[in-house]
Amino acid sequence: MSSLRQHFQSFLEQKNIVTNVLGKLEISGIKKYYLATGSIDFPALCLTLVYGASLLCNLIGFIYPAYASNKAFESPSKHDDTIWLTYWVVYSIFGLAKFFSDIFLFWFPFYYAEKCAFLLWFMLLIACNGSQILCHHLTFPIFLRHKASIDSLVIDLSRNEPWTQRPV
Repeated sequence: MSSLRQHFQSFLEQKNIVTNVLGKLEISGIKKYYLATGSIDFPALCLTLVYGASLLCNLIGFIYPAYASNKAFESPSKHDDTIWLTYWVVYSIFGLAKFFSDIFLFWFPFYYAEKCAFLLWFMLLIACNGSQILCHHLTFPIFLRHKASIDSLVIDLSRNEPWTQRPV
């Protein structure tokens, strides 16, 4: 536990956007360490106790990925586009699954904290984050297995839609 505290202290001594914001807030008289721990503890408390935990969890799963996706569109690299497109595919599947499971699972203690932890794992910028693992081991194999029938269905649907038909 003390090594975690030391890593946290050393992070707060580095120059980055988080420590810059905390440094500006430190003029209120509250030390940077307490501001940082409070900014972590308050959302954690809300996720475990407050009725708005579902909203907070969904905001955590949406705001930063939406921001990062927009930044990825602006960058010339296709790698970051692939990362965030994979995240959104998994986030959508997760959203569909939670539509059916939330009615039962929200009764479990710390459900929203665990759900938020999964969303954070999905958006981690490491090679083996949750969205990469789920996409490569679950989503892509299922899609590849049914690709021909999905393509056929999409082609059939697009032929029968009025906006795709040309006037005679």
